[in-house]
Amino acid sequence: MAKLQPGDAAPDVVLPDQDGNTRKLSELRGKWVLVYFYPRDDTPGCTIEACGLRDAAREYSRAGITVLGISADSSKSHRKFADKFQLSFTLLADEEKSVIRAFGAWGKKKFMGREFDGILRQSFLVDPKGKIAKVYSKVKPEEHAGEVLADMAALQGGKPAARPAAKTAPKTPAAPKKSPTQSPTKARGGPSPASARKSKPKG
Repeated sequence: MAKLQPGDAAPDVVLPDQDGNTRKLSELRGKWVLVYFYPRDDTPGCTIEACGLRDAAREYSRAGITVLGISADSSKSHRKFADKFQLSFTLLADEEKSVIRAFGAWGKKKFMGREFDGILRQSFLVDPKGKIAKVYSKVKPEEHAGEVLADMAALQGGKPAARPAAKTAPKTPAAPKKSPTQSPTKARGGPSPASARKSKPKG
């Protein structure tokens, strides 16, 4: 199946959410939508990505972006995941993997030298007309929320936007280096003790 490209019509999405209610991508026509695919609920990378989107909820609301997260987990699993990490956006259950395949988010993966088929961590920014505006084929969980906001600003403003710097673990500050103790006779900027005694005024 050919990969989706910017300008292509987004495949429709008709799936149950974390509460079992059917949601449709077509019902969001007129809005920007981030459709993001992730391998599995409550796993390290997927949790980092979801929490990044959660923390950027206010900025996404200002930008007018609705978030739809999709994996092959059940609605019940999604509800537990959403409750555990207080996720405010919609998670859709694609247990048959029909939407995952329609977006091309199913393919070969490698882990610890082993190759297997699975859900690819990919995202698609869909414009208000239902067309693909941006494809994210290689998502970095810790950077993705900011990356989408930067691209959205560029799309709306017509000029490239600066990408927010990736968050890194704080480094332990290095202990200050001790300056070597200088010999009184080699101290800079002043006379040596001997010369100081010689220059002492006679009283």
